[in-house]
Amino acid sequence: MASDPTAPREETHRQGPRPLPLHLAAAMLAWTTSLAALPLLRSGLPVWKGELREKASDLAVELARAKPEEIAAAVAAEAARRLAAFLDGLASYRRHAYRRHPGQIPALWREGTTRLLDYRAAGEGLPVLVVPSLINRAYILDLDEGRSFMRFLAGEGFRPFLVDWDAPGEAERGFSLDDYIAGRLSRALDQVREATGQKPVVLGYCMGGLLALGVACLRTRDLAGLALLATPWDFHADRPEQALLLGALAPYLEPLLEVLAELPVDAIQALFASLDPGLALRKFLDFARLDPASERARQFVALEDWLNDGVPMAAAVARECLSGWYGENRTGRGQWRIAGHLVDPTRLALPSLAVIPHQDRIVPPGSALALAQALPEVQILRPPTGHIGMMAGGRAEGEVWRPVASWLSCTAARPPLHSVPQAQSGKAKRRKP
Repeated sequence: MASDPTAPREETHRQGPRPLPLHLAAAMLAWTTSLAALPLLRSGLPVWKGELREKASDLAVELARAKPEEIAAAVAAEAARRLAAFLDGLASYRRHAYRRHPGQIPALWREGTTRLLDYRAAGEGLPVLVVPSLINRAYILDLDEGRSFMRFLAGEGFRPFLVDWDAPGEAERGFSLDDYIAGRLSRALDQVREATGQKPVVLGYCMGGLLALGVACLRTRDLAGLALLATPWDFHADRPEQALLLGALAPYLEPLLEVLAELPVDAIQALFASLDPGLALRKFLDFARLDPASERARQFVALEDWLNDGVPMAAAVARECLSGWYGENRTGRGQWRIAGHLVDPTRLALPSLAVIPHQDRIVPPGSALALAQALPEVQILRPPTGHIGMMAGGRAEGEVWRPVASWLSCTAARPPLHSVPQAQSGKAKRRKP
């Protein structure tokens, strides 16, 4: 990172926030249409939510006392001020000098665009196979030296390996979830077992949790445990209207999938932006008020760079995720199959951990809780963090990483459930901290 993070650098070419035209349009519509809404507000026509009705009534009384032209001028000035502040925040982010310099992590194994990164330190600790999402870069788990879940695990004596999917290449654009789970991830598991001589815990984050669950159901006897961090399951448990909306959009994306054989990054970002259209506005208004040289600003840029550094999704995977998961809720309804095998968490004979953040707006807690409640032996952790904060936030180590490490230590000290006779394995009890 340059010594002066406020200095412009010609080689810095940030694209975010992506898709930029969508966020710019949302900002202009959010504020410039306020003038058009004024006559409706003064007439009392809008129907307000219950918690806002009292405030709306008080506002209507105040508006009735003021001159319409003065109110219109004030609203126009405030809209212009907020839009300017938003644009200032965007410009400050795009010219910030921060650059991630992670150092070289050796790859234990490569196949196509997939790498298995080896974070092992000295020692013979429990191996942990960490599986990220297919649509975000794996380095959220190793954002920088000060915020790295992978380096933390290594420092605690474990032997962590990170699956780095990268963007689909020519071969991967033809992949389905079967290819990723029963193929690439299963072979990565083989590499970890061969390199360590031990059964690892497979740990999945977000969508990576579903991939980890899939390989755990296929390869139960080759694992010591399963850890699921913010992993969705019942896509219609909380806010089903959002999931159904994403599912309903799938047919309209089909021409794009047919031509490109993948769902582009900006299309994926636009889908998620539709769940909270005002998120980018709020983030960059806050960032505009920060000192660009501050640590808080540097951390914002580091995380925003990762958010905007997404990867496309192979066409068949996009269809299954949007239509099968979000639209039809095949996972929550017990209909999801990998390589012909039903993914049934109720029959998974592995010690398991489910980390379900209270403030998760990407994976609703009810969706993840449905999976945790289906596992025969599970410890449930409910940290007061958000979806990304659990991996990259200032409180991540104390509220998530250390409890996960504690569970891993306990798992390393016990025999796997599938070594217990079948008649006894059904007596496993759900554990809570």
